[in-house]
Amino acid sequence: MSFVRDVLATKNGDVATIDRDATVLEAARRMRERHIGALVVLSEGRIVGIFTERDMLYRIVAAERDPASTLVCDVMTDRVAFCAADTPLEACRTAMTRNRIRHLPVVEDGGLRGMISSGDILARELADQQETIRWMHEYMHGAL
Repeated sequence: MSFVRDVLATKNGDVATIDRDATVLEAARRMRERHIGALVVLSEGRIVGIFTERDMLYRIVAAERDPASTLVCDVMTDRVAFCAADTPLEACRTAMTRNRIRHLPVVEDGGLRGMISSGDILARELADQQETIRWMHEYMHGAL
């Protein structure tokens, strides 16, 4: 069984964040620069929300709002699901599916420790399956 800590060990550990009072344009530029789909929104160092590509599409583009004058705090998702490093990936996948989300901030000891995405989970599960197939192949062909 794989855990969130296994995924975090393969990432650089630098979580992309933005201040709640930044503009949506600033957020979009940061997301583009980092090639990511979500930013954790902070206020005085505390997590207050998450801003995602979906927020951008639904609350800015479809609503015809100006990203240069709209603040992140006005369009972010303020109900944020979290996980911890010792959370099993299956529990994260279930939470993501039920809540129709693709990103989970990882919080420990009151601080932001990382972020995992549905893509991270899929990649880890694929690696685990490939390892299982390799072991089964070796067992079947007497390599063990």
